[in-house]
Amino acid sequence: MRFWLGASFADTDQFLELARTAERCGFDTLTLSDHLFYADFATPYPYSKSGKPRWTAETHWPDVWVTIGAMSAVTTTLRFAPNVYIAPARDLFTVAKQVSTAAVLSRDRVSFGVGVGWCAEEFAATGQDFHTRGRRLNEMIPVLRDLWTGGTVTIDGLPELSISPTPAEPIPVMVGGDSEAALRRAAKLGDGWIGNRIYTEEQLDTVLDSLRGWLDEYGRTGPFEIIAPLAVLPDADTYRHFAAKGVTGTMAAPWWLAAPEEKQRYGEGTLELKIATMERFAEEIIAKM
Repeated sequence: MRFWLGASFADTDQFLELARTAERCGFDTLTLSDHLFYADFATPYPYSKSGKPRWTAETHWPDVWVTIGAMSAVTTTLRFAPNVYIAPARDLFTVAKQVSTAAVLSRDRVSFGVGVGWCAEEFAATGQDFHTRGRRLNEMIPVLRDLWTGGTVTIDGLPELSISPTPAEPIPVMVGGDSEAALRRAAKLGDGWIGNRIYTEEQLDTVLDSLRGWLDEYGRTGPFEIIAPLAVLPDADTYRHFAAKGVTGTMAAPWWLAAPEEKQRYGEGTLELKIATMERFAEEIIAKM
């Protein structure tokens, strides 16, 4: 079981120290989320009962790839991934160059967590079609893989082309989302699946059953990563239970479960609170796995 640090909603000036601490504490991957702007969205947010986002206009959403590049410069083994990057809200070459450059600068420590997104307003702002985003992502992933090899690619209406720099190792593609379309996309095109909500065991079992059905449909028999944020209290035996179900990694933000005395001592939302709870999680959970 590998542990990913879910660092979304952190202030931008905290990320470098969070990366250093995550590496020291034994986290495998640091992940952060992708949004372009805040507004009074008409599009319902799919991960809350109210349909409203859980954040405010003051919440930081730093650019994913700039932040990953900066964090990679102060670490040596920690991996990085967005959860998830909304690739179809951008054009193909913007995505290809950003991800490839981050992979090169990090010395192959980037995974491409990718999804179709939910916010129609962001697509309108970037001039991309919201309603065709799933089909376009399905078409985009194989071309991105080809571009990241450094080889020549033929795209309708353009001359043969390639990009540089490109990484020495393949970039793992981790497809996010738990709709049937997303699970099918992960099974067909991904190296793994990454959940972008917090799952109870019952919810996760439903997802895993569907995902395995699609993997069988496409004849996928090799390694396949399953990264599932879990609605459980941190406990080594509990994580072993989910590992036995085929979950290869989970996501945690230890400060969300900080004890009241910790919040009082360090201050809610502070970097000091995040570091203290990460260190405790490492001692009580990661070290025992």
